[in-house]
Amino acid sequence: MPSEPRNPASNGASDWPGRRIGLPQTGSLSIARPGRRIAALVIDQAPAYLLAYAFFRSPDGFIDGLALTLLFAALQILFIPTIGGSIGHRVLGMRVIAIGGGWVGVWRPIVRTLLLVLVIPALIWDADQRGMHDKIAGTALVRY
Repeated sequence: MPSEPRNPASNGASDWPGRRIGLPQTGSLSIARPGRRIAALVIDQAPAYLLAYAFFRSPDGFIDGLALTLLFAALQILFIPTIGGSIGHRVLGMRVIAIGGGWVGVWRPIVRTLLLVLVIPALIWDADQRGMHDKIAGTALVRY
């Protein structure tokens, strides 16, 4: 069977983010776009910051950066397997799914979050707009 004709300008990229992994172009289960992801990250920092301010603040008012990072990670690891995404994800209509289907489990959110707090893996994306943290964990952040 002949292969589909390729657009030379595409350099092997798929037509839309998520196509190579079987996700639709738009609507439910389509890859969440960068603007939404960034906004969710800002929303996710708020409860971590409030908890760090309440419990891990020095007498002069400075927040312990390690405590802030650990609280952020703990909230991600808690909410991704229980409600399908972080607070920011859910507020903005997104959820984390396992690429193979089914429940994301516990190990995927742990791996995904550990790589996310390192920042660099989250900044390196593929043609499907999945960061290395999602690729390694076998997950995708999609709209619902």
